[in-house]
Amino acid sequence: MTRQGELFPAAAVAGAPPAPSLPLWREQLLAWQARLADHQAPLYAATGAAAAAAAPLQQGQLFPVPADPGDPFAQARRLDPLSLSPQSLSFWRWPRLPQRGAALYLVMDRPPQLALPLLLYVGETGRADQRWKGDHDCKDYLAAYGEALARAGLEARPSIRFWSDVPAAVAPRRALEQALIRRWLPPFNKETRDRWATPFTADPA
Repeated sequence: MTRQGELFPAAAVAGAPPAPSLPLWREQLLAWQARLADHQAPLYAATGAAAAAAAPLQQGQLFPVPADPGDPFAQARRLDPLSLSPQSLSFWRWPRLPQRGAALYLVMDRPPQLALPLLLYVGETGRADQRWKGDHDCKDYLAAYGEALARAGLEARPSIRFWSDVPAAVAPRRALEQALIRRWLPPFNKETRDRWATPFTADPA
């Protein structure tokens, strides 16, 4: 049963059949997206300023090396999600996959009414060519999100971006993932879902 304060039913995330829920108003969804944008938009600007002030990149470098390469929060502050190439969420079906090995991945949406994309989820994997196959909590949230938008006459434009310049070891890679989650507060990560929840309301129709 959907609880007050949830944007998407928990049953969908758990893989169970979704419980009946009252549809969200168009205004609710737009307001939810706007609140998320209010938090994330300044981070894009701050990341750009940090990159401009950093040491020049050496050939082959995607990001400047922080003063302390072991500080995940310093690395998280320097990552500009827009510098990563967007890919279809069905990338894993391609015959030749563009990424392999350890990576962090960012799932984003690009609402047409907003100036910048919304970062919805941050994840980490040791095998970028395998992680998005099969069941995944974020897939369920994206499906519920897309359905809610469609019912309200809004468009979802999801994409996924991979950051491969990350530690191969699990512990430091997860520390970097958590630093990005704390900075961007993506709403589909379990650590931040309660913060961005929006109650369901009855459809006047």
